[in-house]
Amino acid sequence: MTTTIAYTPAVEDRTASLPLRLVLAPAGSAPALLDGAWWPRSRDLAAELPALTAVLDPLWGRITHATVNPTFWPVIPRKVPVDGHVVGIGWFKAEQDPHKLLLFSYTVGRWDLLVIPPETSPATAARLMAEAADPRCTLTASALMDEAEQRRIAEEMELSLVSVWDSEGGHGASLPTSRSPAQAAIAQVPDATKGA
Repeated sequence: MTTTIAYTPAVEDRTASLPLRLVLAPAGSAPALLDGAWWPRSRDLAAELPALTAVLDPLWGRITHATVNPTFWPVIPRKVPVDGHVVGIGWFKAEQDPHKLLLFSYTVGRWDLLVIPPETSPATAARLMAEAADPRCTLTASALMDEAEQRRIAEEMELSLVSVWDSEGGHGASLPTSRSPAQAAIAQVPDATKGA
């Protein structure tokens, strides 16, 4: 069973002095598939996890274990030292969504966070974080990422079509101010299909 808690705005990452990019579902909302989203700055779990647990330990109780899918984490340490304790790390290839981080605490239980890839654009990451923290969200972590990719492809196609339209004389093209002699002659030819 998942538990949700309130979003903590502008929490500082102690290791890099940059804000931790984390959004959590509102406190008291019904359990959902995801409890929020985390947008780490790299795929280095040993470097990223301490800042995350520093924020979540006071809210959720001491984080003791975490699990990931190794698909997007090139190195998975067995243990990560964090503020005053060690977090055990496990991994599951087939059993765990590759875009999800599971966190475990003795006091409260388990939390499921969408992990947004570090290279994601800020606009897409903000949209994904809002969707993952919405208690009404019924999509899995991978489904959210697939939806974001489809949206990105559609936006690129739209931009490409607009660019082609503009380059072929569409939207940005100016209307001719004068007609060539051939255009004037064509315009004066009577239409034979109209009634005589």
